Amino acid sequence: MALWVSLTDWNGQGSPFLAGVPYVGLRNYTRLFTEDNLARQDFMTSIRNNFYYVVIVVPVQTVLALGLALIVNGTRLRGRTFFRTAFFFPSVTSSVAMSVVFLFIFANSGAANRLLALLGINGPQWFADPRGVLHLLLGRTGLVDPEAPPAALTGGGLFGLSWWEWLSGPSVAMATIIMLVIWTTSGTFMLMFLAALQDIPVALEEASMIDGAGWWQRLRHVTLPVLKPTLFLVLTLGLISTWQVFDQVYVMSQGNPAKTTLTPAYLSYQTAFRDFEYGTGTAISFVLFLIIVILALVQRRVMRERADRPRLRRPAWTRRS
Repeated sequence: MALWVSLTDWNGQGSPFLAGVPYVGLRNYTRLFTEDNLARQDFMTSIRNNFYYVVIVVPVQTVLALGLALIVNGTRLRGRTFFRTAFFFPSVTSSVAMSVVFLFIFANSGAANRLLALLGINGPQWFADPRGVLHLLLGRTGLVDPEAPPAALTGGGLFGLSWWEWLSGPSVAMATIIMLVIWTTSGTFMLMFLAALQDIPVALEEASMIDGAGWWQRLRHVTLPVLKPTLFLVLTLGLISTWQVFDQVYVMSQGNPAKTTLTPAYLSYQTAFRDFEYGTGTAISFVLFLIIVILALVQRRVMRERADRPRLRRPAWTRRS
């Protein structure tokens, strides 16, 4: 049904299979990619925003989850049950509730800006600042003036956005959402890594220690190879969930300011249920689905090639002079 709706101009009234519903073919898809209109500009803006979101969230939450799992799995840590529960608690709390809490923390007079004020820093208006983080960094270094970017970056572009817009990085508002998501999702992935760590044979760890392996060598040559299946699962789940981000955007920003927190999932909802353009909204959903499938397949292929690659070198601690 959804595929059929994406090929029509259904307005949400009655059944989309009625004879009176206009059939437009691939028109809803061409509007998103080839026609110079607001629909394409909004869609490409959402793709850019979500791309930076994925690039930051997936690696950071994976590394953080693995680090927390290693800490909790350590034998020297006291109160491991407490820390395991504390790290996991944000993951089981309602995403809407956590989003509301962050709205209070990062309000103009919230705890975040008060803490920055104690350090002599004027905090930004977190959810009202559309400036890109990369633009701000370039401005701080003096390489580029964000108010007057080079003509080479503003003249050309791709899919309705200039190169300068593509290179903006996540906005300050999106960076706030990124911090929230990393904090609330790392606990779940920590438990997945922790379960895999506890399945590593103790004899394997002891053998590497007898051979003279240090902590870093054991992590690199013993722990990480055993964790590869779990690592692949965590990366895949992270990739899928980050391209589907909706709850936090809906509660915290609704795509604002200046559409810098707009994502494909939220744009699909807005187009279908607010603008009543169900065909275009469904087309956005199918494009998002294809993006997720393609990236997941590419990631699977890369991980499989790395796993199948022969190891020609022996770990350094096993070599004898």
